[in-house]
Amino acid sequence: MSKKILVVTGDAGESYETLYAYHRFLEAGYEPVIAAPSKRWLNLVIHDFEPGWDTYIERPGYKMESQLTFEEVVVGDYEAILIIGGRAPEYLRNNARLLSIVKDFHAAGKWVLAICHGIQVLISAGLAKGNCLTAYEHIRYEIEAGGGTYSTEQAVRDGRIITGQTWQSHPEFYREVFACLGAAQESERVAASFAD
Repeated sequence: MSKKILVVTGDAGESYETLYAYHRFLEAGYEPVIAAPSKRWLNLVIHDFEPGWDTYIERPGYKMESQLTFEEVVVGDYEAILIIGGRAPEYLRNNARLLSIVKDFHAAGKWVLAICHGIQVLISAGLAKGNCLTAYEHIRYEIEAGGGTYSTEQAVRDGRIITGQTWQSHPEFYREVFACLGAAQESERVAASFAD
């Protein structure tokens, strides 16, 4: 089984979500690969909450280099795909190649992961229908309009789809992600031992 994880973002992707994912996968022995519409340094942002605002605020965040374009993605090379939140999913959900990639991951029975606004890409790929998802609370209407059920849980697993509400949900989200990835690897290890 591949130990590579495809991490999808773009300009205005949430920097904390991107960096946390990248470092957490490295720490666990995976190879995270950043994919975006083009190969270059991406301008990430910080979404946070401040008193007096009815919604989140946005500030410039860290930069991160994308390692490959959507056109270069080979689904079979990866164990899972993770769609990062921020404002990037607002335009990434219109990218036909990305939607095809997400559908191919799902059809192949691979893990499909999304956090915060990243769920907008799953909705556009048709993966909300019949599934229970969580996301930033203002995405609830889109989930339900897409035929899904919105959950207020910090992290939700429905089949091979795992979603998280926001970067504040990292502990619950990544506990679920690594429990599932670890179980899949253990299952493959056992199957390989019987084949020997």
